[in-house]
Amino acid sequence: MPLSARPFIALAVLAAAVPAHAAYPEKPITFVVPFPPGGTTDIIARSLAARLGAELKQTVIVENRPGAGGNVGAQGVARAQPDGYTLLLSTAGPLSINQHLYKNPGYDPATSFAPVALVAAVPIMLVANPSAPFKTAAELIDYARKHPDKLSYGSQGNGTTSHLTMELLKTQAGVSIQHIPYRGSAPAATDLMGGVVQVMFDNSPSTLPFVKAGKMRALGVASPKRVKGMDDLPSLSETLPGFASEAWFGLVAPAATPAATVDILNKAINRILSSAEYRQELANSGTEPLGGTPADFAKYRDAETAKWGKIVQAAGIKLD
Repeated sequence: MPLSARPFIALAVLAAAVPAHAAYPEKPITFVVPFPPGGTTDIIARSLAARLGAELKQTVIVENRPGAGGNVGAQGVARAQPDGYTLLLSTAGPLSINQHLYKNPGYDPATSFAPVALVAAVPIMLVANPSAPFKTAAELIDYARKHPDKLSYGSQGNGTTSHLTMELLKTQAGVSIQHIPYRGSAPAATDLMGGVVQVMFDNSPSTLPFVKAGKMRALGVASPKRVKGMDDLPSLSETLPGFASEAWFGLVAPAATPAATVDILNKAINRILSSAEYRQELANSGTEPLGGTPADFAKYRDAETAKWGKIVQAAGIKLD
């Protein structure tokens, strides 16, 4: 055998000994939802997981890890291997709000995660008890100004989007309304319909059936503009210019996840969100598909972080 052939034989043996790295994903992916099963985040996660699994030809599992306002699940993902197989499907709470509420949430949303994609947003609706002495947002604000602290509002709990959205309204409108926190949307809605509290903000998929049944009165949506399918319901920005609040959902990976892996996930999610069938499915539940690049998501997250930080500080809210 010629001496010159030996290096090539050695290289061939080495190549055979080291298997080629399979393209991502080569094993199941886990979506961590930092809230209990059955909520809006969980529903969106399971719907997206099924479609992403089909898109990437790999199983996508949804795992609920609730606790500490979403911090438990977020911490777990922040500490996971940055390989693209453990992802966080979350809301503004863990990704923009909790850092202002907790002294040490156990992670930094801006540095502990690599943004993948902004997935969807759900309109937040301002609703009132049908017997309340106001029928519009403008009338509510006028009444609250004339009767400080006479009104009370319910929320899903301290530090939740429904809580902070009302604090945003109070700040912009210059009114004082008493806060009654509940353990979730359902008990707050029950007391609203029973007249224990007079107003509240909640996700439109939860409130719309009660509005249609005449058990709640819709005063407006917190979205920057009117919502398709609810065109007769004014945006609160028509009464309070610049007012905006949405319940949004985004997907992030642990920091240091390879950019190529993030790109694969981002493009797959954008393909799913552009599907007419999936867009219609989301629209049927009052959900708006979003999408965009990881940079778009990071910019949006940072803007939300700054906005809610000011509200938390102004309202003096602390959870630990």
